[in-house]
Amino acid sequence: MNESATPEPRIVVGVDGSPSSVLALKWAGRLVPEVGTSITAVAVWQFQLAFGTYTPVDWHPEEIAETILAEAIVQAFGDNPPCPVETKTCRGQAAQVLIEESRTAALVVVGSRGHGGFAGLLLGSVSSAVAEHAKCPVLIAHGHDIPGFEAQEEAERSSAAQSAPDSAAAL
Repeated sequence: MNESATPEPRIVVGVDGSPSSVLALKWAGRLVPEVGTSITAVAVWQFQLAFGTYTPVDWHPEEIAETILAEAIVQAFGDNPPCPVETKTCRGQAAQVLIEESRTAALVVVGSRGHGGFAGLLLGSVSSAVAEHAKCPVLIAHGHDIPGFEAQEEAERSSAAQSAPDSAAAL
């Protein structure tokens, strides 16, 4: 019997480089141990079609989106993400891409408002569209930080430091 490979459910995070999307990444990182899965950070870009505008020939939106993703991950986690974070850039409309990603996700996390690192990476109304149409639960990150998150991280660091053997005492 030939079984087709089903992708592991993961936490999908919409990232546009805004503080709200960095907060969404932090929430995803906080929930990884609870959900028992990985994170896929998704940035969506599209060409702007408007009268009187043009797309510069040397504009590389996918590269810009990749840079925005990398910077947001560092802002959210520093050098220690809670698990490997897969990054994905897609051309299209943010809400539609995230709704499609929700088909194989355990959870989608988006910021409540985005401003975008460049035109086409907006999450403002995206969060309501994703919440309405996603095929899995959706967390919309509000505010500026996760309550108690820094205190918990500090307690975990202190606990790890106290449980580590003192190398000077061993001499």
